[in-house]
Amino acid sequence: MGKYIIAGNWKMNKLPSETYDFVKEVAKATEGAKCEVVCCTPYVCLAEAVRAAEGTHVKIGAENLHFEDKGAYTGEVSADMLKDIKVDYVIIGHSERRQYFAETDETVNLKVKKALEKGLIPILCVGESLEEREAGITMDLIAIQIKKAFAGIEAEDAKKVVIAYEPIWAIGTGKTATAEQAEEVCKGIRDIIGQLYCPKCAAEYTIQYGGSMNAANAEELLGKDNIDGGLIGGASLKSEDFAKIVFSVK
Repeated sequence: MGKYIIAGNWKMNKLPSETYDFVKEVAKATEGAKCEVVCCTPYVCLAEAVRAAEGTHVKIGAENLHFEDKGAYTGEVSADMLKDIKVDYVIIGHSERRQYFAETDETVNLKVKKALEKGLIPILCVGESLEEREAGITMDLIAIQIKKAFAGIEAEDAKKVVIAYEPIWAIGTGKTATAEQAEEVCKGIRDIIGQLYCPKCAAEYTIQYGGSMNAANAEELLGKDNIDGGLIGGASLKSEDFAKIVFSVK
């Protein structure tokens, strides 16, 4: 379907002093990959990550941004700041940002628009809690998240957005959606995009799975028709494990 992208989300891990060597390790370990390889790092690690990735196939992403260009937003980082240090990707709307930092569908929409305006590639996260899954409202909830995130975004820009399905109940818990569950939701996401824009356009979108994908389950998950990559948490912190996932893309 879409372009395959394996992106590591370091979260609040690794020091700037560790970053250069680790990104070099990732670049060496994933040489010859048949997909885009991305390391999304904490803000303080980004400059070293970009320096290490220069001249390699590895792209660098941030884990968040603010939707304003500048101003009195203490502690925040703008899209222009990320572009200035040559960042390519940015994660937007991760469940941990929604849960711990009160991000809403409305602020996620503003951030997606800002990233697109500034030439960054957004990795838009959507997903449901265990309670919502058990209530049978997974696709209802995800449809709302997607429709609100893409509000006011034209089709040509919308195609640049990477969508990551991350079931909240499978993040950092050791639980993973079955390949069939993940495929069902990712296909549902593609159908929603088709309704918003056009079915033909929807086939071009990259839809990742982001719930505890690891070296053991990556090949099965990535073998599904509607899963075009992964947003990798814990397994992205070890270059060997991350490389195994990358090379699961055939």
